[in-house]
Amino acid sequence: MTDVAVSRGKNCTLGQFSAMASPCEILLETADMTLCRELTLLAAAEAERIEQKYSRYRTDSVLSQLNQGAGQWQQLDDETAQLLTFANTCYQLSDGLFDISSGILRRAWQFDGSDRLASQAQLAALLPHIGWHQVQLKPKQILLPAGMELDLGGIAKEYAVDKVLQLLRAQFTPSSLPSIVVNFGGDMHCSRPRHDGSLWHIGIENPGLVDHAISAVGLTTGALATSGDSRRFLLKDGVRYSHILNPKTGWPVTDAPRSVTVAAPNCLLAGMLATTALLQGASAEAFLQAQGLKYWLVA
Repeated sequence: MTDVAVSRGKNCTLGQFSAMASPCEILLETADMTLCRELTLLAAAEAERIEQKYSRYRTDSVLSQLNQGAGQWQQLDDETAQLLTFANTCYQLSDGLFDISSGILRRAWQFDGSDRLASQAQLAALLPHIGWHQVQLKPKQILLPAGMELDLGGIAKEYAVDKVLQLLRAQFTPSSLPSIVVNFGGDMHCSRPRHDGSLWHIGIENPGLVDHAISAVGLTTGALATSGDSRRFLLKDGVRYSHILNPKTGWPVTDAPRSVTVAAPNCLLAGMLATTALLQGASAEAFLQAQGLKYWLVA
């Protein structure tokens, strides 16, 4: 079981654990430390369940089994079918830029802060195996072309945030529901406004100075998600290469903001829009303006 820590903050309690390669927090508008610990344990167990189910690093995960079965029709459970249907929507809305089949590009790119770029020969070998349009998806079945792999890294954490908040909300009656913030590595979802009318103050990270905020957002309800290149990039001959890759070319997106934060009704939608905005490159802000949601850009 995941280790959790609980502490008391100003007018709230804080539960902490690690999951999905991220620090995870549960902020709860209560002074009840026992309740906070119980909810944090529930949250950690749900995050662990989702991580184990959709991790590409576990050979026994549902995702790995789907990838191993490429080339034949495979059955889907309800949860996986819903996630893949969402991924299909992302692909369509982004004109093919948000593509969960593009994860195999990691074989050519290692975003470790070095100056090692992928070769065009490496990319040419991978590109034929990328393209969600090649997938055949039915309500409870999927057929991946042989050689294709799916990677849910672009949506799994945001999905986990929403599922954890849904689970925690279910522990209360509507009249007793406190304000709860689920925060997984900066992607977060809030249950309701605080009873005293105050805001949860959320810092937006400065991509040029990791662990330092450049502004604070007041959150009362809904979700925030951020996508950017503060931690994963390459630097060669003075040019910075983002880890956000164009699945059509295999190369990092150019002229994109360093960071995009989007506010939306749920974290899954916020994360998809933040990443899709970065994939638009120089057109990121125009894309966000068309969505009619609040957003913050860092150039």
